Amino acid sequence: MTSPLTGFAFLDEVQAQPGSVLAFAHRGGVYHPEIEGLENTAAAFRHAVALGYDYLETDVHLTRDGVLLAFHDDVLDRVTDRTGSVASATYEEVRQALVGGREQVPTLEMLFEEFPHARFNIDLKSDAAVPALADFVAAHDAWDRVLVGSFKARRLQHFRKLTHGRVPTSAHPFEVVAFRLLPSGRLAHLLTRRRVAALQIPHRRRRVVIATRGLVRRAHAAGRHVHVWTVDAPAEMTELLDRGVDGLFTDRTDLLKTVLQQRGQWRETT
Repeated sequence: MTSPLTGFAFLDEVQAQPGSVLAFAHRGGVYHPEIEGLENTAAAFRHAVALGYDYLETDVHLTRDGVLLAFHDDVLDRVTDRTGSVASATYEEVRQALVGGREQVPTLEMLFEEFPHARFNIDLKSDAAVPALADFVAAHDAWDRVLVGSFKARRLQHFRKLTHGRVPTSAHPFEVVAFRLLPSGRLAHLLTRRRVAALQIPHRRRRVVIATRGLVRRAHAAGRHVHVWTVDAPAEMTELLDRGVDGLFTDRTDLLKTVLQQRGQWRETT
C-alpha cells in the first residue's frame, strides 16, 4: 500500500519509494541493547543514524534562559545524575547533568547541526517551548525538517498559529477522536479544519484498538498519514503494517529495520 500524498515534504518522502514507510527512532532507540539508558542523547541518535534511520523522534523543553533541550521529562531526576526542574535550570546547570552517567543533554541546535540530513518528529513538552520552537524553525528555515505534535490541544494550536500552517503537525487527542469515530475521513478533515497532517497514535488504549483498519482508511481518504507509537515487538509491527499504517515509532531500531527489510518496506536513505 502506498501512502497518500499530503503536500508536506516531511511526509511525502515515502513517495520516492512506493510501499515504504517512515521508521522513527523513538528518542534515538531507547531499548536497543547497545544504547539502553541513553535516551534523547547525541549518542543514541548517532546510533540510529548509523543503522540507517533519518527520521528521529525527540521531545523539547525550554531552560530558564531560553535554550531548547532535547529532553522528555519535566525534571532531570529519572535519567540523569542530577535532580530538579528543567524549566527552572539554566542551560549551564543542565550541562552538568549526565544521562546514563556519561552523556550530556543535547540542545535541539546541536542535533540539527550534527545531523543535517535528518528530519525530526518533535513533541512539545512545555508551553514555554512553543514560541521558542516556532522561532527556531523559522531561523533555521526548517519547515520541511520537522513534524510537531503535543498531547495538549491548546499548546499545539498555539504552535500552528505561530507557524501559519507551514509546519506539518500531528493530531491532538480530540482530533484523533474525530478520525476514529466519524464515518468519513473527509468529514473529519473538515471538522479538524484541515490542520492535521498525520495521526500519531497508540495501537491500543487499554482494550480499545485505536489504530484500526477503518481509521487508516479514513485518514488516507483525507490525504493524511497514520503513524503508531511505540512498537517494539515484531509481531505487532507486522500486524500494523498489514493494516496499512504509514509509519512506526520504535525503541528497538534493530528489530523494526529487520521487519521492514524482510517486507521490502525499508526506506533506503542517501
